[in-house]
Amino acid sequence: MNLENLHLLFFKNYEEAQLAFSPHINCFIGNNGSGKTNLLDAIHYLSLTKSAFTQADAQSIRQGEEFFVVRGRFGDRPDEAPAETIQCSLRLGQKKTITHDKQPYERVSDHIGRYPVVLISPYDTDLIRQGSEERRKYFDSLMSQLDHEYLELLIRYTQLLKQRNALLKLAADRQAGYDRDYLLTIDEQLAPLGEQLVQRRQEFLVGFEPLFQRHYAQLADGQEQVTLTYKSELPSADFGKLLRLQERRDLTLQRTTTGPHRDDFTFLMDEKPVKGYGSQGQQKSFVIALKLAQFELLAERQNQKPLLLLDDIFDRLDEKRITRLMQLVANHTFGQIFLTDTHLERTDRVLAELSEDIRRFRVEAGTVARL
Repeated sequence: MNLENLHLLFFKNYEEAQLAFSPHINCFIGNNGSGKTNLLDAIHYLSLTKSAFTQADAQSIRQGEEFFVVRGRFGDRPDEAPAETIQCSLRLGQKKTITHDKQPYERVSDHIGRYPVVLISPYDTDLIRQGSEERRKYFDSLMSQLDHEYLELLIRYTQLLKQRNALLKLAADRQAGYDRDYLLTIDEQLAPLGEQLVQRRQEFLVGFEPLFQRHYAQLADGQEQVTLTYKSELPSADFGKLLRLQERRDLTLQRTTTGPHRDDFTFLMDEKPVKGYGSQGQQKSFVIALKLAQFELLAERQNQKPLLLLDDIFDRLDEKRITRLMQLVANHTFGQIFLTDTHLERTDRVLAELSEDIRRFRVEAGTVARL
């Protein structure tokens, strides 16, 4: 699968841009703040219908404008289907629209997983440093690309959770009684969904962890043992009972305080938390190993290599880790690659030994042109 071209209109700092890509390696070269990462984010939108860096879609609209459009054509599909054009657009005050060959999806979720993508960026260590929400989001996004049933479970669970939290807040705002029958009805639907989410997360890690451990060993050349564990209250407890036990506390705090939306994935090195125990280099190897395992699993399960987005990695990684990544590139482990860098000379030096078709673009203050 390749992204053949990209067209932007009023997206972030771009007024308009049109690019035609190499099926192998594409380099965006420019100063910090010029808009290199925004090009990667546009590709992320085409694949996952959302930004990799901002929470609100409206933040992706160019300042002073009322809408944005991101459009791209995907070719070289594994099923030999003709090229397909995907467009993601948003107008202020309206819902985001995703179209496939000009036909809108009935549900945005139907698009997830069709065009897999893996992003490696300087922010990846947030998975280690930040709270449990970052780790849940990462694994939920990965599993949603792999398993549409998991995505549907997650969507239904999240919708019911919002209803439950709204009811809890309404009860607190009124400072009176609340419709407990309605709450129990929500709980009856929420409990089995939550238990299924937990079971699928546990099953996923069984297959994912060995891939991750192998990539870490190849990257780090160390003797430390790295592990991934999933922390949840549910395997040893009935979710419906937990919800009833926590009902008074939930009413006081105006939110649901137990369930898979509160669970965590623990990152360990020699049975100690990577956050406090691992060096900066070990932490970088840890998150890169996560992303390489993600790439391998997506490629295997979906019979197509994901797009690989590499954001400023030459500026953030030491030579050993860059060399390892380039060895994987040289061995054709990856498919189409998009990378950003501030220095053309450095990019050319790192890629000098590769025989692939390499296309370079100069990015300057929201404009982009092929070199």
